[in-house]
Amino acid sequence: MKYISEKLKAHTVFIISTILILGIVIWGLISPELMNETTTMLMNKMTQNLGWFYVLATILFISFCIYLGLGPYRHMKLGEKDSKPEYSYFAWIGMLFAAGMGVGLVFWGVGEPLSHFADPPAGIEAETQEAAEKGLVLSVFHWGIQPWAIYAIVALGIAFAKFRKNLPGLISSSFYPLIGDNIHKWPGKLINIIAIVSTTVGIATSFGLSTMQVGSGLSEVFGLPNNMWMQLIIVGSVTIIFLISVVSGLDKGMKYLSISNLGLAGILLLIVFIVGPTVFLIEHIFKTIGQYGGSFFELSFNTTPYNGENEWMSTWTLFYWAWIISWSPFVGTFIARVSKGRKLGEFMLGVLIVPTLVTILWFVVFGGTGLHMELTGQADFASEINETPEIGLFQVLEKLPLGLFLSIASLILIGIFFITSANSATYVLGVFSSSGNLNPGNKILVTWGLLISSIATVLLLSGGLDGLQAIATITALPFGVIMILMMIAITRSLRKEGEDKNKVEKEQEDW
Repeated sequence: MKYISEKLKAHTVFIISTILILGIVIWGLISPELMNETTTMLMNKMTQNLGWFYVLATILFISFCIYLGLGPYRHMKLGEKDSKPEYSYFAWIGMLFAAGMGVGLVFWGVGEPLSHFADPPAGIEAETQEAAEKGLVLSVFHWGIQPWAIYAIVALGIAFAKFRKNLPGLISSSFYPLIGDNIHKWPGKLINIIAIVSTTVGIATSFGLSTMQVGSGLSEVFGLPNNMWMQLIIVGSVTIIFLISVVSGLDKGMKYLSISNLGLAGILLLIVFIVGPTVFLIEHIFKTIGQYGGSFFELSFNTTPYNGENEWMSTWTLFYWAWIISWSPFVGTFIARVSKGRKLGEFMLGVLIVPTLVTILWFVVFGGTGLHMELTGQADFASEINETPEIGLFQVLEKLPLGLFLSIASLILIGIFFITSANSATYVLGVFSSSGNLNPGNKILVTWGLLISSIATVLLLSGGLDGLQAIATITALPFGVIMILMMIAITRSLRKEGEDKNKVEKEQEDW
């Protein structure tokens, strides 16, 4: 009896988190319509009354990252003083990009700019040059510096705790400067439970979006039916593949698969750039950088005090900030793991600036190609893409030379991103729910893999994209509060490190 009690105590976080996620799954299976209605209503209430919180939080995250990157702690390492980076700079940047943006950029690279073109924010006429330019700028804004600042906060909290204090690689460990040994007790367990639930929903949202896009791709390329049964087959197939990978320890294979996928993404980008409207794209790269920089502060501080704006903000900007916050424990953990040994200044440059430049290039090449087709009368698919953004990439590619080849390559790209992301996410959830154990048991890994797939399935059944957006927005709120407190903990940790360093240097001078 005592043995069972100790086992339950050791797995408290896992048990409670599993029950909460299972509850969402059961609710969605029993009453998908009620789930969709309830979560949509809650999301609307939250964005109407607390939308300002997400806007304020992202501003605070960016300001904090800039301070760390340029301030007095910029030379401090994520690790011991003599630690060296484990990866070359380019390999590091590549892994950051794959973890933080891979699936999302492929899904929204065409879908978002064309959606804004067809249905722009209030005050802009649809399907005009102004709508096209605004569509690219808004897309870059949603995928640029803000998301990476969110990831950076979580990564820093985990990296300092793990590599400088030798604490478990858990979200709660970053709160050691605030709550001390309570990170191992109920306050710490509660933080980890919130992080796990938030992460699971964020991952399931991406899982669902990828499923929708794979289904659309198979329909566009091979003429297969794109219905709920097809989506369930896709979810089941991917689940089997990544679970086999997780339990068999095919980590090296997944690593090389991820690197190869980045190469495939680069080749696809280059081909579309060459066979697409090249001069138009080159001009828009510079134009979009200028417009993004010029409107950055206005967009960053934008809230919805006037009627007519709130629905658009809820659907796009507020959903993005919430989704990325909910996804950040997973991406932040990955970034922390691959960033050991890097200085804070270098870390901020790599995490904030370089991926943002790649994001601009991606949206201009793919989204810009679609917009050029619309503006020149080569296509009329903006309204359809606005309704079903997952078809956007394939609609554009099929109108280019080598269209079939490019569409098949895109399907492969999406599939690999899909599998590798699910594989990595399952592992991270296993670590979170096993007290930071870097080798979680297969039972725990399989449980999380099945739960991710299950919640993605019920969200697709209950409301499709709307259901995915609603549940991600709701679950992100408590973790957003945790992230603000995490900034305070990081500041205390840095201050303490600085004081200890000054004390040692003074003693050496006195000696």
